[in-house]
Order: sequence, then structure tokens, then C-alpha cells
Amino acid sequence: MKNGPKYKICRRLGSGVFEKCQTQKFVISESNRGRGKNGKKPKQPSEYGLQLIEKQKIRFSYGISEKQLSNYVKEATTAKGVVAADRLYENLERRLDNVVYRLGLGHTRALTRQMVTHGHFTVNGKKLNVPSYQVKTGDVVAVREGSRKSVLFADVTAKLKTYTIPNWLSFTPEKLEAAVKAYPKNTETFLNFNTVLEFYSR
Repeated sequence: MKNGPKYKICRRLGSGVFEKCQTQKFVISESNRGRGKNGKKPKQPSEYGLQLIEKQKIRFSYGISEKQLSNYVKEATTAKGVVAADRLYENLERRLDNVVYRLGLGHTRALTRQMVTHGHFTVNGKKLNVPSYQVKTGDVVAVREGSRKSVLFADVTAKLKTYTIPNWLSFTPEKLEAAVKAYPKNTETFLNFNTVLEFYSR
């Protein structure tokens, strides 16, 4: 999807939307901008405005279209026996491009989406190039044999020394292979999934 100027989007939605904005450079840039025109605080958005902002935050964070998010919301709200907000989070996190991102194999979701599209990964031994594919507990996600010598995966062990992988995933750098141990639990603090569900229920 086409994102537009990322700094501009981060100023509107928050630095957590893009990895590019989660830097000291962005923080300094924002502090230099002051509190708004004439030094005044910007107007607080309405309830609808807040819901719209949360919706856009999820869209840009996961790199999905409006239609995709709408479909995820529909599935989450019609699923039985689960909390809709938790189901929405779970389904977004289980996307293959997001799993590759959570494993630390790409520094942005945009990059891992491209890596998946180019066929660098397999799931249970089968090559997949669909970023939206949802993994399940017990699935094994691995770098495809023909891609293992790619510069994309050079020095993986060294890169992951300071990286923390979510506890619902396990990764063996030597094999470039990961296992899905469980479904992700919603511990998100930047994104408000309940607010997004409220937006779509209007």
C-alpha cells in the first residue's frame, strides 16, 4: 500500500506507526516544532476523530488496506467465544509478514512484506509468497533453502543478540527456522483495538 510521507503521518498518528519515526531524530524534530501554531495546543479531536485516528494507526502499522482491515474486523466480531479486540489483534499478528518482522529478520514490516512476496520463506516446508497468510500453532516458518545465502540473512545470529522475540514464537538462527508455539496475546499499548471496533460498529 502507498503510505505517503512517513514523518507527516507519524506527526498525525504517533511515532509507533512506522519504525522510521522511532528514532532520536524524530523526537528532536518534533520537539523543535513546538506545540503548534502560535505556541497553542492543537484542538482535541472528537470521539469520531479519535476512532478514525486509531483505525489509521492500525492500518499504517500493519501495512494493510482499508478493505483488509474491514475484513479482519468482521471476522473478529463474528467469531464466537472470544473477545473481539483480542481476536483482531491475534489475526493481525499471525500474518506471515508480521511473523517474519517479529522474528527480527527485517527491520520494518514493509521490508518483511517484500521478503515474503519475493518467496524467501516457507511454512511447513511449502514456499509461500502471500504476506497475509495466517500462521497457526505448530507451524514452522523457515527461510527457503535457495535464499539462505542472500545478504538479507547475513549475520542473523549477531543481529539478534540484542533483539527480543515474542514468547509465542521460537527461533533457531543456525537453522533460520522458527516455530509458532502459541497464538499471540494482546499486550499492545500503542494501538487501541476496542476503539477501532467501535468505529466499525457505527
